[in-house]
Amino acid sequence: MIGTGNIGGSLGRKWRAAGHDVVYGSRSPGGDGPGGAPVLTVADALLGSDVVVLAVPGRSVAEIPAPHGAELAGRVVIDATNNIGAGQVNARDAVTGSAPGARYVRAFSTLGWENFVDPPQGAALFFAGDPDARAVTEELIGAIGLEPAYVGDADATQTVDGLLPLWMALVRQQGGDRRLALRIVR
Repeated sequence: MIGTGNIGGSLGRKWRAAGHDVVYGSRSPGGDGPGGAPVLTVADALLGSDVVVLAVPGRSVAEIPAPHGAELAGRVVIDATNNIGAGQVNARDAVTGSAPGARYVRAFSTLGWENFVDPPQGAALFFAGDPDARAVTEELIGAIGLEPAYVGDADATQTVDGLLPLWMALVRQQGGDRRLALRIVR
């Protein structure tokens, strides 16, 4: 987990509780992070990882893939960032440009972190990305109590990103209550 804030901390706690090994990568390494997982340098956190979650402020995400492209190659890289106000809110180009062998996934970017701590019953989390990373991403989404909703390969990243302004508009209409999620009805 790269990032120890609301998103990274919420996901890391849940995954540790579900039995997954979690380490945090941070610019301020040392000690234990959320849920008791160790906080290491970004480089050390990447060593031996199978899945890397980018959970840092959107304006900072470009700093991570460039110096660590070799370490990200071959790994599942889940982009949970939002660079609000930028031409592109996701980090897909930064990740695939620096680590062309990474299996990019766009997930955990269209709901507030409050929904990861205490998921509304039946709520879905929409995601897109490398089909080879689908199963592990679905497992991680399910481990926090949300229903995985795959919308397509990495070319569907913009579809997922389109849900963010919808979610934000609904939150505003609900008086700022961020504990709001979408559900798939079959």
